Amino acid sequence: MAEAAWNTDAGEAVYRSRDPVRNLRLRIHLQRITSSNFLHCQPVAQPGKDLIDLATFRPQATASGVLLVCLKHLTCFVVFGGGHRPDEDEEEEVVIGWQEKLFSQFEVDLYQNEAACQSPLDHQYHQEILKLETSGGRRNRRIFTYTDCDRYTNLEEHCQKMTTAASEVPSFLVERMANVRRRRQDRRGTEGSILKSRIVTLEPSEEFIRNNHVINTPLQTMYIMADLGPYGKLGYKMNEHVLCILKVDSNGVITVKPDFTGLKGPYRIETEGEKQELWKYTIDNVSSLAQPEEEARERRVFHDLYGRHKEYLSSLVGTDFEMTAPGALRLFVNGEVVSAQGYEYDNLYVHFFVELPTTHWSSPEFHQLSGVTQTCATKSLGMDKVAYFSYPFTFEAFFLHEDESAGALPEWPVLYCEVLSRDFWERYRVEGYGAVVLPSTPGSHTLTVSTWRPVELGPVAELRRFFIGGSLELEDLTYVRIPGTFKGERLSRFGLRTETTGSVTFRLHCVQQSRAFMESHSLRKRMRTVLDRLEGFSQQSSIHNVLEAFRRARRRMQEARESLPQDLVGPSGTSAS
Repeated sequence: MAEAAWNTDAGEAVYRSRDPVRNLRLRIHLQRITSSNFLHCQPVAQPGKDLIDLATFRPQATASGVLLVCLKHLTCFVVFGGGHRPDEDEEEEVVIGWQEKLFSQFEVDLYQNEAACQSPLDHQYHQEILKLETSGGRRNRRIFTYTDCDRYTNLEEHCQKMTTAASEVPSFLVERMANVRRRRQDRRGTEGSILKSRIVTLEPSEEFIRNNHVINTPLQTMYIMADLGPYGKLGYKMNEHVLCILKVDSNGVITVKPDFTGLKGPYRIETEGEKQELWKYTIDNVSSLAQPEEEARERRVFHDLYGRHKEYLSSLVGTDFEMTAPGALRLFVNGEVVSAQGYEYDNLYVHFFVELPTTHWSSPEFHQLSGVTQTCATKSLGMDKVAYFSYPFTFEAFFLHEDESAGALPEWPVLYCEVLSRDFWERYRVEGYGAVVLPSTPGSHTLTVSTWRPVELGPVAELRRFFIGGSLELEDLTYVRIPGTFKGERLSRFGLRTETTGSVTFRLHCVQQSRAFMESHSLRKRMRTVLDRLEGFSQQSSIHNVLEAFRRARRRMQEARESLPQDLVGPSGTSAS
């Protein structure tokens, strides 16, 4: 006999519940399907003989079974396993609660002897088994459980494999993490409660670092097992099989492996050994539903709890909101150096800084406007080599505009970057310089900065760069654009030879704060003109550049026209023969 449809999905399922986990109830139904200890003999071929004398195959008793004969083809089956199996040995159904201890036959035999008890938990199990014997014995036969406190749970989590390889060699990290279990709340350090009121610990102690170095979510585990040994030979560890694994953390997340059966087919277990047997079992959630009165009371409790938590957070933040000075704009930037790509050498790092315009802009003294990323190796992405930094940085600046004349255009901060490389022999090379104007509008922006580097003529410079490192460098990084210290009308870069290199990607999240966003009437109208010019600064700058280029082209065309002979540009020049 075989089951029509087996459930082969043995993966885990994750549920979230706000109810106490002690209300969880599971029904496990275990049943033996068939015994596969049939020895199937191959047919004996006798050509020309389809019918055989019945007297030849008279039933003969064997040592451990009965010989069955098929008359159509010479096929025999020997059924082993003498003795009648009781019904309770063929099928069993048990309802189990969370962390409810059901003893196996092996544990009953072990803990009956008080001399075998070593820990306080062993002595407790000894007393419980004695009570079970006086009250009529245990209610389970094959199905039993291992709770979170049992020795089996510790060993399973300690010896758990990280991969599916048959011969797995534990890595250094696995060996170090083997003794770190995510346990209950009483296992956490005493400084863990500080995080409720202090988000960042500026001077953490060694114990605090050790306790918070790994994820320490409180976790409890429970194993539902089955002893699938032959009839009359229960209590051997080799016959124990895992039916279900339950894990519950402090956030109400319940992990079930395998998932509840529901409308799907039952799971199957095929034992190994000489007498192979096939078992099926189902897992059903039979937890009692909450009454409407209990649900309403629970909602009120959660409402009060969330209200108190909101008041607690409000007390941490305070009621005073920091405001900017009248007529000032506050710019707050959360940025990230995402990646760099397209460079010649490996092991890149980026040096960057923000230059504020000399007029109308300022920054707090404790804020750093520069930074250096970590050294990052590159990886191949298509035809380019990309180094992913994911380096965060933060800064803020204030803009105070007092000149409301129409001709005054405000300048915006500029982000400069310098890409360098360092190899195994500590040879440093400049890979490129770049600059970009910060976005003038709030929100999230992704900027790609193209870079270049100065080069020298001849192969000597490149040979020096390859063998001993070093190359031409800019003394002032602001020379990438127009330096803020430049006061002249024309900036000449004649004679500077450059080479285009790669690009750096920045991700910026800009926030702007001003009283003009909330004030009304004259102050709002007054500040809006400034903000409009600030937001349209980049557009005005681009339009101004286009018009300036058009004026230069027109001037060159007029100068070329004036330098031509008059007879070529005159009206009679076209009709002269």
